[in-house]
Amino acid sequence: MRLVALVLSTALVLPATALAGDASQTVAHAAHTGLAMAVPVPREDEVLRAVIANPSRPPADTARDVARHPFETLTFWGLTPGTTVVEIEPGSAGWWRNILEPYARETGGRYVAVNRPTEGMGVADGSADLVVVARAFHNWARDGRTTPYMAAFFRALKPGGVLAVEQHRSPGDADVAITAPTGYVSETYVIEAARQAGFVLEARSELNANPLDDHDHPFGVWTLPPVRSSSGEGRTLTPAERARFDAVGESDRMTLRFRKPG
Repeated sequence: MRLVALVLSTALVLPATALAGDASQTVAHAAHTGLAMAVPVPREDEVLRAVIANPSRPPADTARDVARHPFETLTFWGLTPGTTVVEIEPGSAGWWRNILEPYARETGGRYVAVNRPTEGMGVADGSADLVVVARAFHNWARDGRTTPYMAAFFRALKPGGVLAVEQHRSPGDADVAITAPTGYVSETYVIEAARQAGFVLEARSELNANPLDDHDHPFGVWTLPPVRSSSGEGRTLTPAERARFDAVGESDRMTLRFRKPG
């Protein structure tokens, strides 16, 4: 049965205050930094709600919705019906893919997964509406891939297209050479890399912020859920330590929206 037929029975109700609150945070940030940015107008997307609520999604995926805020995050990024979406390195679990791919199918859009951007983006240059990068910059920062990858994203996007970023966030302007091996990079690092590629920072959101994450964990960000690393390098967490890190929840993450001018 197509998901559009399931909307009335499976859609979840999101309080209007959730999106309104995020919009106010974005406006406040814009005023503080001097950024010129257009805040997306909150809108209903019943197909997206149905895809997220679909019981065919893996239970391990849906259990993480409370930490990853899929509807709010995709709305912030500007996902719309019929969008051509390129996701970078979706991984074997495919958390975002399990939402984006069926959504594209249901709305007449296109979903493309890309693991090696410099070898091809899977779409013609200047044709993608949205490029999604989730939790990957720390890997690229360690081996010099950030600059060529960002250039590939810029080429693939149409003028006015969006680069959407979700990334484990280190505090302040922390040195990426130190933080990247632990899974975190600073917003400054990502924003500067995007700027050098030609993108314009349009908006930031604190949707995926986690003030409980102090960014100091024995096994890096992988100490936290969902990976929950508990041993290595001659150390094993005690049950009390394991419980403490579990209580932190998922990482503190930046959520950014960049625009290709045009």
